[in-house]
Amino acid sequence: MKPFVPEKLPLENIAWEPLIPVIASANRSLAFFDGVLQGISNPALLLSPLTTQEAVLSSRIEGTEASLGDVLRFEAGEQPPEMKRQEDIREIINYRRALKQAEQALKHKPFNLNLLKELHATLLDSVQGRNMGRGKFRTEQNWIGQPGTPIEQAYFVPPEPGRVMEYLDNWEKYYHMQQSDALIQLAITHAQFEIIHPFLDGNGRIGRIIIPIFLYEKRLLSRPMFYLSAYLEMHRDTYVDRLRALGRENDAWNSWIQFFLTAVEHQARANAEKARSIINLYGRLKEQVIALTHSQFAVPLLDKMFARPVFQISQLEGKNMPTRPMIHGLVSTLKDAGILKVLRKGSGRRGQVLVLAELINTTEGKQVV
Repeated sequence: MKPFVPEKLPLENIAWEPLIPVIASANRSLAFFDGVLQGISNPALLLSPLTTQEAVLSSRIEGTEASLGDVLRFEAGEQPPEMKRQEDIREIINYRRALKQAEQALKHKPFNLNLLKELHATLLDSVQGRNMGRGKFRTEQNWIGQPGTPIEQAYFVPPEPGRVMEYLDNWEKYYHMQQSDALIQLAITHAQFEIIHPFLDGNGRIGRIIIPIFLYEKRLLSRPMFYLSAYLEMHRDTYVDRLRALGRENDAWNSWIQFFLTAVEHQARANAEKARSIINLYGRLKEQVIALTHSQFAVPLLDKMFARPVFQISQLEGKNMPTRPMIHGLVSTLKDAGILKVLRKGSGRRGQVLVLAELINTTEGKQVV
């Protein structure tokens, strides 16, 4: 197979009329989700579990098997026995770090190719793939296929390495253009990035990190917080098939855009519903914790638990928090009330691991704890 030659952006062969209904629906749903975001006083705190879940699901599309619970237990000091699961967890944590790094960087400068490389370096920090040009655009030919298969049996062969910078330069310019509809522009931006496949590893995850960055820079969202991977993971085969079809079929770009905008429309509504559920849970628990503890530290304690819903008591210490004995007393009260559950009993130097179960279950959308 020969390396693919991408179309130059902007595309000239998009059939707009069939897309009008889904463009309208996707933009309405996204605006509704942003309204929910703007109504949250501290979205970074309250939606922290959703950010971690996005990292879990985006990484799962690439083959990791760790769950949200695995990640949270790991951060509470509970190591999984399998090395593969530990590696998966580190990849997910890196993904979340890259999301937060992007948000901080965008406060000071527009998105650019240097930031893209910095995010890639974070993504592959100390995990599998760290020796595959971490933080650098590729200078070798890569291909996509079954593990261990030669290039002749590839599903897709990205552009030759000598032209990667040419295509990325066109891609970056298109990213910053003003187009008729920003969501169609995003659909094309995401797909073209995956076509170029500018890194030797991590392209899928970086491509999905670009989605909330773009929505924030185009002022479609007030914060770069959008969680699309749940829909993409649920429809993984279609997601992959529509991307691979680009360049092979006459109407492939329209089919891809239709799929992507449907994903945005569906997931924006799902994100809004889950965010509101978490906000409502926080409000209800705030009243309960204040009533149960009668403590000035009730709200700081709840905030700590929302930021880290699986924890050891030592991890609740810090700024605006009381002494460790007082924290023990507050936690004991919340355990007795059923707000906190014990995931692992303490033994010797090994601390007790507790979980804010209702927050985990709300984030997952099902009973898992």
